[in-house]
Amino acid sequence: MKGMFITVEGPDGSGKTTQLQLLVRALTEKGYEVVTTREPGGTKVGNSIREVLLSPEHDEMTARVEMMLYAASRAQNVEQIIRPALSRGAVVVCDRFVDASIAYQGFGLGYDLEQILALNEWATGGLKPDLTFLFDLSPTQASNRMKDRGQLDRIESRDEAFHQRVYDGFQTLLGEHPDRMVRIDANETIESIQDEVFDITLERLRERGVIES
Repeated sequence: MKGMFITVEGPDGSGKTTQLQLLVRALTEKGYEVVTTREPGGTKVGNSIREVLLSPEHDEMTARVEMMLYAASRAQNVEQIIRPALSRGAVVVCDRFVDASIAYQGFGLGYDLEQILALNEWATGGLKPDLTFLFDLSPTQASNRMKDRGQLDRIESRDEAFHQRVYDGFQTLLGEHPDRMVRIDANETIESIQDEVFDITLERLRERGVIES
């Protein structure tokens, strides 16, 4: 039986990674086989690419190279981790996927959206998430949260105008994919968000016929 592919998206500081971990724990306790991964990263190759992408030392990196490196990490992740897990019926939960490239490199850096889509279609073999949670938090709120954490990486340290464009990009995607993408108010409490995400996930899993092991 085919599994289910879930992604989490949103600005850095929105709490998406915390909620991903809580969702994985809840699904595992429910009896589902759950595989987690992230982007960039998720594999040995991907983690090496992640170091290059996020290091502040590489501020000369062009938008084209940035886009291609994200796609390269994604291709390895899909082939090595995601597709094998889905083929055996597992639930795969991934921290970011193609939507992030559209928002960050497309809307944020102004790179051609059609080229981003074409590159990622090839990199993923056409794989699309079944469900995407978009953690909605304003750029100002996200920036304040990130400053409290300390040192920022190369992407996080970009200016406010960039992060506003990324935010607008995610809102555009939300409007374009209402069946796949679910908006989550990142200002709510951790507990209420956790319950909402878990309930929606269980409903979608049952709709797809993915059952506990």
